[in-house]
Amino acid sequence: MAINDHISNLLARIRNAQMARFDQLEVPSTKIVENVAKILKQEGFIRNFRVVPEKIQPALKIFLKASPEAGYAIKGMKRVSRPGRRIYVGKDDIPTVKNGFGVAILSTSRGVMTGEKARKLAIGGELLCEIW
Repeated sequence: MAINDHISNLLARIRNAQMARFDQLEVPSTKIVENVAKILKQEGFIRNFRVVPEKIQPALKIFLKASPEAGYAIKGMKRVSRPGRRIYVGKDDIPTVKNGFGVAILSTSRGVMTGEKARKLAIGGELLCEIW
């Protein structure tokens, strides 16, 4: 089955895996999904990820980060820009997510990066999602 929105698919699968109390999940791998997973690992929302080569399309195996007392590291996710309605922000309009406890992920001309890094580089782009 063809997937039109890979980022929404990633966020939905992470949400479903957390509700089912899984510690890992697999999603179809694309460059943008790999870059989002890399940001999630750098920001401490997931433990690790790796690309699993397969015949038709490689898969991305994501290992979720959880602790017994605090639960999962990802408390909430929101897809902002969708294929039907793209949301672009300038360098001055990049949102702060949950007073700095969350992260905004942008697709810029210099690649996929966090809102904080885009603010430092003074560039805007497409606001993909917010994670806290």
